[in-house]
Amino acid sequence: MNRRTSFAGTLLAAALLAAGCTGSGGASKGADAKVPDDPAKVSGTIKVLTQRTDLVQDGTMKKYAAEFNKTYPKVEVEFEAVTDYEGEVKIRMNTENYGDVLMIPAVIKKGDYPKFFASLGTPAERSGKYRFTDFTTVGGKVYGQSPIGVTPGFVYNKRVWKDAGITDWPTTPAAFVDDLRAIKSRTKAVPYYTNFKDKWPLTSWTSANGSASCDTGATTALADGDPWAEGADLRVADTLLYDVVHDGLAEKDPTTTNWEGSKPRLAKGDIATMWLGSWAITQFRAAAEQAGTDPDDIGFMPFPVQAGGRFCAVVAPDYNQAVNVHSAHKEAARAWIDWFTDRSGYADDNLTLSPVKGAPLPDVLKPYQDAGVKFIELDDTDGATVKAIDNQSEVGIYAPDYRQNLVDLARGARKGSLDDFFADLGKRWTEAARTVGSGS
Repeated sequence: MNRRTSFAGTLLAAALLAAGCTGSGGASKGADAKVPDDPAKVSGTIKVLTQRTDLVQDGTMKKYAAEFNKTYPKVEVEFEAVTDYEGEVKIRMNTENYGDVLMIPAVIKKGDYPKFFASLGTPAERSGKYRFTDFTTVGGKVYGQSPIGVTPGFVYNKRVWKDAGITDWPTTPAAFVDDLRAIKSRTKAVPYYTNFKDKWPLTSWTSANGSASCDTGATTALADGDPWAEGADLRVADTLLYDVVHDGLAEKDPTTTNWEGSKPRLAKGDIATMWLGSWAITQFRAAAEQAGTDPDDIGFMPFPVQAGGRFCAVVAPDYNQAVNVHSAHKEAARAWIDWFTDRSGYADDNLTLSPVKGAPLPDVLKPYQDAGVKFIELDDTDGATVKAIDNQSEVGIYAPDYRQNLVDLARGARKGSLDDFFADLGKRWTEAARTVGSGS
C-alpha cells in the first residue's frame, strides 16, 4: 500500500487499540527533542520509519535526504519502509527499537504519547506557525507534526461526469445519487467504486464527519452523543454509501475490488468516482499519465452537503512524525522533522496542503477555492475520548469492518434493515461513552 495517508494513515487501524500496545517500561517521560542551535554541529545516523514504500523504492526519499544534508552535512538518514505500518510498528513499540523518527501509529493512545515520543515544544511555541498542534498535544507539550494536511473528497473522472451531462457538483446526497444514476445510464463507467476488498479505503468515510455539518466541534459531538442519530454526520455519510450500493451504482462484486488496479481504471474512465482524500489526487494523476490519458481529467469534489450555500471541507493532519523518546540522536531527529515539514517540498510534491500556516493551496484544490469551499479544522480536544469510546464499543469508526458490514447489508449479503443497523451502532457507542465517562 503506497497511500498516505490517511486521513487515512491515521484512520487505518485505531481498532487495534484493543490489542493493547503498552510499550517498554523504561521510557523516559517528558524528554524533549530540542531545536538544533548550529546545523553544522548536529551529527549522528538516524533511522526514519515510513509508510511510503513507493517513495523509498523509487529513490525519492534519498533525494530528500540529499537536500537535507546540504543543511545538516553530519547527519546520515536511513529509511525503512514498512508495508503493514500499523501492525508492524505497533509490535516494535513494545521495545525501544522503533526508529529515531516515525509516523505516530493510530493504535497509540494519545495520553501515552509522552511514553513513546520526545516533546517538540509547547502549543504556544508551535501553533503560531503550524496547523494541527492540538492533535498531538498532551499535558501542555506537542509530540508530533504532520508534514501535510489533507481534506476528504470524491476523486472523480471529470470527462465521464461531463459525458453523463453533469456540469455542477451535487449539493445534496440525493443529487449525488441521481448523478451516479445518470453516469450508469449514459456511460459505460462504474459510477462508484468501494474498494471493499482492500478494506482501508472504506475508513475514509469517517472523514466526512465535520464536512457534512460544517461543524468544527464535530469530534466533540462524537464524544457527547450518538453518531448515528438522525441528521448526525456519520449517519448522513453512511446512508449515502448504503444508498449508492443498494441502488446498484457500485461495482457488481465488491469482494473482487483492487486498489492498485482501480487507479488506472478511474484514470481511463472505467470508474467514475471514489471517496478518498486529497492525498490520492497525485496518485491518480500519475496513473493517468502512465495510462496515456489526460491527468487533468482527474477531479476532486466535496461532500454533497452545503451549509449557508457553501460546501465545507475538513482539513486534518496526515500521519504525524515524531521523535522516538529512546533515540540517541534526538537533536538530529528533530532537525529532520523540522526540515521535512518546512523545507522539503513534500506537501507540494504530493499536491497536498502545507501544515505551515499561510501557505498557498495546491493547484489541484483551486477549484475548491474558486467555488468558495470553506475549509475548517476540527477541535481535537476530545479526540482521545472518542478513540476510547470507539475501542470500548468495538464499533471501529477508524477501521473498515463496520462499513464492510454496511456494504454487505446494502447489497443483500447481510440481513437486516438500515435503521436497525444504525440503532445497534448507536446503542453500543452511547453505552461505551457512559463507561468511559465514568472512568471505569
